[in-house]
Amino acid sequence: MTIRALIVDDEMHCRENLAMLIQEYCPDVQIIASASDAASALLLIEEHHPDLVFLDIMMPKTDGFGLLENIENRTFSVVFTTAHSEFALKAFRSNALDYLQKPIDISELEQAVAKVRDRIALKTDSGDVVSTIRKVLVEMGIGSGNEEMSVPTRDGLEVVRYDDILRLEASESYTSIFLNDGRKFISSRTIKVYEDHLPENQFCRVHKAHLINMKFLKGYNRTEGHMAVMRNGDLIPVSRRKLSILLDRIQPF
Repeated sequence: MTIRALIVDDEMHCRENLAMLIQEYCPDVQIIASASDAASALLLIEEHHPDLVFLDIMMPKTDGFGLLENIENRTFSVVFTTAHSEFALKAFRSNALDYLQKPIDISELEQAVAKVRDRIALKTDSGDVVSTIRKVLVEMGIGSGNEEMSVPTRDGLEVVRYDDILRLEASESYTSIFLNDGRKFISSRTIKVYEDHLPENQFCRVHKAHLINMKFLKGYNRTEGHMAVMRNGDLIPVSRRKLSILLDRIQPF
């Protein structure tokens, strides 16, 4: 039995690495196509009707969860691929979602494919994935349509409103979240996770290490380098690549 599969991931090296592992260790899985975003994936799903989709969760614009919520009659199995923290993985496990943690472990890949193979042979389905996803989103505090999120910190969880966030700053695999009232939290999620899920019309990535809330932007200063000036006086460096994006946001005309 051949399992026809689609890989969806916004990072090319992740798509290529997973395809290589599948080819070598799961010979009964045929990769029929791959996509770098949800819109392309939706078209490929409609065209190819795959048996299995390896789906990255964190993608720009529409994430993996959003993709599934746009499919009314799902006929394929789903294995999520994620670089999430242990906090998020606990939510997947407790809700019985199939997932692979990046970097992909070969034995875990083989086990995930075996589960899919058994479901196909028995003609059973993994259940109402969309409803399960909504439960996971609530537990994770992201993408649930609320204007607040749960931040996994070293001490547990902290619920933070979008409007209270002044800025976010990356430090290796952690993110410091600075609030307008002066408080600061250190999260175990990367800054890219927050960039993908915070509202685009409110937050702007001005540097590889900095994401700011435009609500608290006071202006732009170029006398001492390219700096975003926040209302509390913080000066945030703006990279050359991001400068035009910031200027377009503050000079729309």
